[in-house]
Amino acid sequence: MDQVTDRSTLDGRVEADATSPRRRRRGRGRLAGGLLVVVAVTGGALVAVNSAGLLDGNAGPSPSAGVLPPATTTVSRQTLNDTVEADGELGYGPVTTAVSRRAGTITWLPGSGAEITRGKPLYRVDNQPVLLMYGSTPAYRDLRIGTEGTDVENLERNLRKLGYDGFTVDDEYTYDTAEAVQEWQEDRGLDETGVVELGRVVFAPGEVRVESLEAEEGQPAAPGQRVLTYTGTSKVVTVRMEPEDQRMARKGAKVEVTLPDGKNVNGKVTEVATVIEPGEGQNDEAETRLEALVSIKEGKSTRGLDKAAVDVTFTASQRKDVLTVPVAALVALREGGYGLEVIEGGKSRYIGVKTGLFAGGRVEVSGDGLAAGMTVGMPR
Repeated sequence: MDQVTDRSTLDGRVEADATSPRRRRRGRGRLAGGLLVVVAVTGGALVAVNSAGLLDGNAGPSPSAGVLPPATTTVSRQTLNDTVEADGELGYGPVTTAVSRRAGTITWLPGSGAEITRGKPLYRVDNQPVLLMYGSTPAYRDLRIGTEGTDVENLERNLRKLGYDGFTVDDEYTYDTAEAVQEWQEDRGLDETGVVELGRVVFAPGEVRVESLEAEEGQPAAPGQRVLTYTGTSKVVTVRMEPEDQRMARKGAKVEVTLPDGKNVNGKVTEVATVIEPGEGQNDEAETRLEALVSIKEGKSTRGLDKAAVDVTFTASQRKDVLTVPVAALVALREGGYGLEVIEGGKSRYIGVKTGLFAGGRVEVSGDGLAAGMTVGMPR
């Protein structure tokens, strides 16, 4: 089962336990105006700060500035990514099984890894070809004059692509269609009946790559018998994810794929589906997973890699050129919102900030008086 590591922080609000707070320090002297209480995000300490000193980014040090925080960090300007990393399997995508729909003897099979294109034999029964055509609807019946449906349109579109004409590509099998079929049958050494009998063609989304052979040449064939399995011909990455990560795995989303040699290639999510994984034991419940297919740009990095374990990084959102601090640097205001303790000249003051994206242990911040390079405290 693929393991998914969520590297993002999704909830920007941090609640501190203030029911029995431990005082960090107490300001001395008279405070001008009312008090605002800030609660350290880590450690649960309470700090009473002059309201003017908190909200004005240019205000002087707070009355409690004599005691500095135990650690500091720097406000940085960077690009922040909300990401999830998942295990993926590089291969050729979902595997489909071709089953015989005709009785006879298997007289020819392609080799494993062979690529079959439109109009070419996928295998032979009684020395007659079972031919590959492109289409989304599986072949499930004889096609003859009077037949209507998507499978008819698939057949006519393939005949047109193979160079036959004299008919209209639509969902109706007409006399003109039958004449084109007879020409096609003659060219392939088939009986010129004008009828495409069930089992003569296999519809697949595009050209295929033979994954494995399930039968042998010379073996009797019967309807429903497995002959071979096939995939697409383009390399794709299959990723299993938790259902709650659906916000990451959106169709069309761009991802980064890390190959076994450490090199990164760009990819794009082409399909997302919900799959049910049966339990491993008799009493184990089935689990729901998301399966995402990721197309990648093939090149030198992927050459020779038919199957490999890879890492896939999904990015839900991105914030470019923003100010960030570690999440632990935030102090939460009892009145709502957040602040930072700015350290300058051996003294500290508080400024209010707005938070944006949380990711990778850091948070986007903005506020009056806040700038890259500032030193801010890390509360206990």
